[in-house]
Amino acid sequence: MINLGTLAPDFNLFDTLSGKNLSLDKIKGEKATVMMFICNHCPYVIHVMPEIARIVKEYASKGVAFVAISSNDILKYPQDGPEAMKEFMEEWKLDIPYLFDESQIVAKAYDAACTPDFYIFSEDLKLKYRGRLDESRPRVEHPQPLTGKDLKGALNAILANQMVSEIQFPSMGCNIKWKE
Repeated sequence: MINLGTLAPDFNLFDTLSGKNLSLDKIKGEKATVMMFICNHCPYVIHVMPEIARIVKEYASKGVAFVAISSNDILKYPQDGPEAMKEFMEEWKLDIPYLFDESQIVAKAYDAACTPDFYIFSEDLKLKYRGRLDESRPRVEHPQPLTGKDLKGALNAILANQMVSEIQFPSMGCNIKWKE
């Protein structure tokens, strides 16, 4: 994982919702920016989407920008292609950029490993959090509730100008589908 304090690597990617290329500078938030590496077909992503939708609704009005990025190889996983990405966001009623990282350069720059993988950057685009949404997982014998505890804890600390705990747990999910 990239180190805390790292400046967010810049990018310019195609947004499947607006049909325009967007740079980090165009989408960054006033107080924080949450980057989520997701895809359409991953059961872990599908599991956390209700909580992601709640968090976006709760924090977007507080100066937090959200962006989703899909870096999967669409030749092997066409269900993760741009048209399906747009439909996925419409299905979840989320009006946030959903960027297509066709070259996979952005996922590599962020050391993203799986979907979902979450990163929170401060207003000056320094990494404050990287890891999981919470301890909930799909299809487990004794499921933990979907709370968004880890992500929301980091956001609350940033918004209160407090230190984000350095105890951060890596995301768990489906590996990013890398091109050969």
